[in-house]
Amino acid sequence: MKVVEEIKLPIVDEMELFEQKFSQSMSSQVALLNRITHYIVNRKGKQMRPMFVFLVAKMVSGGEVNERTYRGASVIELIHTATLVHDDVVDDSNRRRGFFSINALWKNKIAVLVGDYLLSKGLLLSIDHGDFDLLKIISVAVREMSEGELLQIEKARNLDITEEIYFEIIRQKTATLIAACCSLGACSVSPDSPDVHKMRKFGELIGMAFQIKDDLFDYGDTAIGKPTGIDIKEQKMTLPLIYTLNNCTKEKKKWLINSVKNHNKDKKRVKEVIAFVKENSGLDYAIKVMHQFKNEALSILSEYPDSDYKSSLELMVDYVIDRKK
Repeated sequence: MKVVEEIKLPIVDEMELFEQKFSQSMSSQVALLNRITHYIVNRKGKQMRPMFVFLVAKMVSGGEVNERTYRGASVIELIHTATLVHDDVVDDSNRRRGFFSINALWKNKIAVLVGDYLLSKGLLLSIDHGDFDLLKIISVAVREMSEGELLQIEKARNLDITEEIYFEIIRQKTATLIAACCSLGACSVSPDSPDVHKMRKFGELIGMAFQIKDDLFDYGDTAIGKPTGIDIKEQKMTLPLIYTLNNCTKEKKKWLINSVKNHNKDKKRVKEVIAFVKENSGLDYAIKVMHQFKNEALSILSEYPDSDYKSSLELMVDYVIDRKK
């Protein structure tokens, strides 16, 4: 059995019902919109985010979920989908999960409007049911994701990213959405409880580990998930590179910055940069930090009594570190 299927086992029924509710939450009076949202629903990914919502809700409540849990999962998936549609426009990307992106099929203007529509649908789903506590969690996540992206763009221009700034970027850009999923799950069944804050921290730690794992793919020997060296070509400062920059001679630092800034399209030079980062323990350091985040996340889970939901969340933490793409 695939790991993702195993993780899903304790929430199979909830996920099936969620898919129906999620499709309904996208519906519109506009035929074009329905055609596009139908296309999105049929090309869904692993749905890790709703899985976090349901597993956390069931773990903290002893196996209970309610309508708020389903709404929370739908809202987070609507917001996440909206950001992916917008990301493809920003990155001028024609593919998403092996399929054509919305902007490739329907052009940028329509893709931006569809993203806006999904965003508003998500927010209205909370407002219409008075889930203002859930709405606050989601709105904070949307704000932080935008700030993280802009902070990364601002810093990439000068390549002056410290580890501290890098962690702030990935916390906002990636970890905040997973943190929102976990705090939503807890808040849906147990509002105002310490679980909401605790599960937010848990999600944030997993999100940090998830992004570092993504950074490591850039240094793989095989093109898994994305082509090797693509972060360097895009002048993205990732943890292995930042560590190497801060722990090499002045001459080598100058050569590295020059390579990333001015020779990032030169395949031979990019290969040299990758080799240099590997030789100077950049990868080893990033792997060590990733495991620190993972262990911290697991220590939060250890405070909860054993259950199938807790076991699935532990599996999820391992999966984030061990996944192949």
